[in-house]
Amino acid sequence: MEYRNLNGTGLFVPALTLGTATFGGTHGFEGWGHTDVSEATRMVDMCLDAGLNMFDTADMYSRGLAEEILGKAIAGKRNRLLLATKGTFPMSDNDRNASGASRYHIIRACEASLKRLGTDHIDLYYIHGFDANTPVEETLRALDDLVSSGKVGYIGCSNFSGWHLMKSLAVSEKYGWHKYVAHQVYYSLLNRDFEWELMPLGVDQHVGTFIWSPLAAGRLGGKYRRNTPIPADGRVANGGVPVRDDVVSYELLYNIVDVLDEIAAETGKTVAQVALNWLLQRPTVCSLVIGARTEEHLKQNLGAVGWNLSEEQIKRLEEASRQPKPYPYWHQDQRPELKAQLFF
Repeated sequence: MEYRNLNGTGLFVPALTLGTATFGGTHGFEGWGHTDVSEATRMVDMCLDAGLNMFDTADMYSRGLAEEILGKAIAGKRNRLLLATKGTFPMSDNDRNASGASRYHIIRACEASLKRLGTDHIDLYYIHGFDANTPVEETLRALDDLVSSGKVGYIGCSNFSGWHLMKSLAVSEKYGWHKYVAHQVYYSLLNRDFEWELMPLGVDQHVGTFIWSPLAAGRLGGKYRRNTPIPADGRVANGGVPVRDDVVSYELLYNIVDVLDEIAAETGKTVAQVALNWLLQRPTVCSLVIGARTEEHLKQNLGAVGWNLSEEQIKRLEEASRQPKPYPYWHQDQRPELKAQLFF
């Protein structure tokens, strides 16, 4: 397993992280998977044997059940691994304060996650989404207290826009508080919006990137192509995955898969492994959060590391997946001499 420095820290993380949204399968996650404790334990052991020692979860995954299952699966192995979890999204249908990034909720959410995970500390704690109803200062001070108490090692955010992240970093710097060192985002060959603003921000501010749904919710896994389209009545088409169908161009998908097929044949790798390896060559990317509905899926995804695409293969994939940029990015492209060169 390749290990990468988490930008701006002394921590090293594996290039692949196991995501646990498939653990449990309740409270809106029925279509994701139903991994139980025994299967989760086997997956954890497979990961550790392969050198993958980081596990990512969230309190809202199956309303806490995913954390409980992961906690049982890592029992007796805590000193061998890194744990990441998240808080912000609703944990109750009735309590309005059981969500958001207020001090009230975040402190309680972290304590509850610690209990479910069966540990006394979380290595990387994320704010799962920006809460516009809570002052940034309130959220960051609460997180700073969690770090100072030893309950959290590092803090990160997820699904922030550029100004959300930049404002948060500025506030942390102003008061001398711990700052976000990681941003967990959606990024794939199929949707490259991350590159327009968040990637340059990460380079400039030394924020490491963790990628969720690197295979575009399975669309880049090799199962779907022009002559084998996604079923209209399947879970992908009906929103049972984190990447909505209405943000996807299927003509673009099929064009990308055509090139992935070619490169898979050239490298002897699977389509999914090629798509994952492309992401691992991108600036700021520290780790890909891979999901696995089965142990076989996990085994296949682990094969995405230990080799690299050639520059020519990377270029072909970039060309196949390129999309028009929104303003002001297309306008900025007209003055390349003013832009930092981020890509190889």
